[in-house]
Amino acid sequence: MAAEEPIVSGMAGRYARALFELALEAKAIDAVKADLDKFDELVAGSPDLNRLVRSPVFGAEEQAKALAAILDKAGIKGSAANFLKVVASNRRLFAVREMIRAFRALAARHKGEVTAQVTVAENLSDKNLDALKSALKSVTGGKDIDLDVKVDPAIIGGLIVKVGSRMVDSSLRTKLNAIKFAMKEAR
Repeated sequence: MAAEEPIVSGMAGRYARALFELALEAKAIDAVKADLDKFDELVAGSPDLNRLVRSPVFGAEEQAKALAAILDKAGIKGSAANFLKVVASNRRLFAVREMIRAFRALAARHKGEVTAQVTVAENLSDKNLDALKSALKSVTGGKDIDLDVKVDPAIIGGLIVKVGSRMVDSSLRTKLNAIKFAMKEAR
């Protein structure tokens, strides 16, 4: 049974597991995941909110007060809102994005999905996303694939795909670094 458990460890994993168990008991995994995804998008899209979340300069009261206003305005309620407030009051808001990532992994595992983290140089078209999903589905034995796509222009081209403990790096940056290293060795 232990081999079937997803790897969510550390402080972020413990928080995510606690929230997952509450959401499972309340039969609200999808709702909690949607609210957490919405909050994660807010943090990713706002430098000010990201600073509030990550900076140790802000006290627990300041974070909780600002967070309550943000959650209210974003329409995030219920278990996800309560979870985020507890995280803020425990001074663990700096790790909330890792907690959300761990929750996603637990929810995907519960649904029989596999989460693939994909890093690309620029946004993929729907056609390319579908092709990538079907290719990954064949590699994972027919499991449904949940893509977590991150755009990073620094990889120049190609993509980096991570599924579980397996990673394939076909980025242009990695290939150029390999050529550069081989040329240094040849001298």
